[in-house]
Amino acid sequence: MLLKGRFCAVGWQNRGMDAGRQSADAGVGPICQIGGMQRRIVQAAGVLSALLALQGEALAQRNATESWDPSSRDFSAGGATGPAGAAAARNTTLESLNKILSASQLSAMDRSIYLSIRAFQLSRLGREADSQKDIAEMGKVLPGDWQLILSTTLPGLAGGGDRAAALRTLDSALQRKPGDSSLMVAQAQVYMQIADFQRALGLLDQALSGQQSANERRSALYFRGHANFNLANYAQAADDFDASLEGRPGFKAKLSPMLWRYAAQARARRDARGPLARDVGAESLNEWPGQIARFLLGKGTAGELEVIAETDEAAKRANGKCPSAFFIGIDAVRRDDKQRAREQFQLAQARCPTVSELNWAAASELKRL
Repeated sequence: MLLKGRFCAVGWQNRGMDAGRQSADAGVGPICQIGGMQRRIVQAAGVLSALLALQGEALAQRNATESWDPSSRDFSAGGATGPAGAAAARNTTLESLNKILSASQLSAMDRSIYLSIRAFQLSRLGREADSQKDIAEMGKVLPGDWQLILSTTLPGLAGGGDRAAALRTLDSALQRKPGDSSLMVAQAQVYMQIADFQRALGLLDQALSGQQSANERRSALYFRGHANFNLANYAQAADDFDASLEGRPGFKAKLSPMLWRYAAQARARRDARGPLARDVGAESLNEWPGQIARFLLGKGTAGELEVIAETDEAAKRANGKCPSAFFIGIDAVRRDDKQRAREQFQLAQARCPTVSELNWAAASELKRL
């Protein structure tokens, strides 16, 4: 979690608010110029999930609210399996990936996407040497952008529960490309899934020091804002989210970090409405997730926002009940209504996938109430 926000104009992961991620950013490289990589990753995960019907394994738990983009989808399977069943499912996954990758008509991007998924699966099976071979093959197939593919797929795959395999795979990638900003941001996302925000913060500091483009800088700042938010470094989080706005193309690309900046400023007891009102200006807030900003500006009620989240088609596609619960909770904290805030953060934690920044933040806020 995710290219529009992650590498082109980070907004919501995970989606997942930055994860729908197609971008018109100028000069961001072929991946973002094509603008379809995230859709293809979702399709790849969907095809694989349909082929395997994995029981109890989330192949790629995409967080629709991460980017608040209608094209984001959640791939999680219901049910449960024991250890033997899970191992069999992993082997079946590998067999199906082998068949897919044997097709000669795959594009370079699609082949790289499937190789990244197979590298993860091989790591899960303890076949690290073979996993590293797939990463090396990605470098041959897509020399300039293989690391973006890997850093986009791995946080979502980690959301299925095997964060250790995701971290091992990313470690292998960093051995091939030491200091790569996008890979370190992906590692930080996985660590934030397991609430190791201090470690994530260190990685994101490194990513910022090694960033080589405006897109990498925005991505690292955006996720460092989340690490700081979850560590209760609210003033620093607000500054990070604010800095991540620079260079974003258009209001829609700016809205999610603006909302996160509001949350951080409200928790830091700063003026949150003033900067939000200034940056919204005369923009329409009638399209999801604009109604959240309208609510935070005092132009709508919590009840109205809840109805919109449940009935608006764009909000429903983006699991709008997740961010609506979280930001109603933030508003309650701003008003010192701790009971209301606790109820809303509990709702957000239940509604938002574990790969979601909203889930992480709700869990952290509950510990502080």
